[in-house]
Amino acid sequence: MRQQTSFLFDLDGTLVDSVYHHVMAWREALDAEGIELSVWRIHRKIGMSGGLFTNMLLRETGLDISDERVERLRRRHAEAYNRHSEQSVPLPGARELLAWLTEAGIPWAIATSGRMETARPVLENLGVDFDKVPVVTRDQVKYAKPDPDLFLAAAEKLGVPIERAHVVGDSVWDMLAAQRARALGVGFLSGGYGQDELERAGAYRVFEDPADMLLHIDEVGGRR
Repeated sequence: MRQQTSFLFDLDGTLVDSVYHHVMAWREALDAEGIELSVWRIHRKIGMSGGLFTNMLLRETGLDISDERVERLRRRHAEAYNRHSEQSVPLPGARELLAWLTEAGIPWAIATSGRMETARPVLENLGVDFDKVPVVTRDQVKYAKPDPDLFLAAAEKLGVPIERAHVVGDSVWDMLAAQRARALGVGFLSGGYGQDELERAGAYRVFEDPADMLLHIDEVGGRR
């Protein structure tokens, strides 16, 4: 019997055009705390957990960031992002790709390093049925990307072997997490990382966006 594949999707920058909304929300949170950091440096960290984000921030600024300040930053980011979450629209082909997989009987889930407080409005805008689609957020795992926990938990919820799953994401953090989970990595250019960066991090296929992946679904084992 043919071994069926499955797909574990990142959310921001992979299914939804929201990376730069997160960047500006972090910029607003940092400005409120009097922390100067260039926008391009913030962008390079989108996709990893908020905790690792602040750890790297500490290294780059040399600031002493207390637990209280970390929590304030997280809260300010969530508040800023949620004010603009209605602008985070699905990427081209996202709904169509998920509908095709569902119709083909191919299991899929969503695993995001965002917390449910910021992910829920975006997931609802994407049309995700929480009663039918496994969704794993930062709130549900001990460590987020580049650790593999999110994708391991998503595979477990789907009831599929992680070794036969494709992790689909737009950042190097997704691809590193895929490698550590022993899953195949598929990269999207829709989050701002280049093809060479994604491939160096472990992507064996790179597409422009969900529409491009659907057009070439046979290349990643998609079969009806």
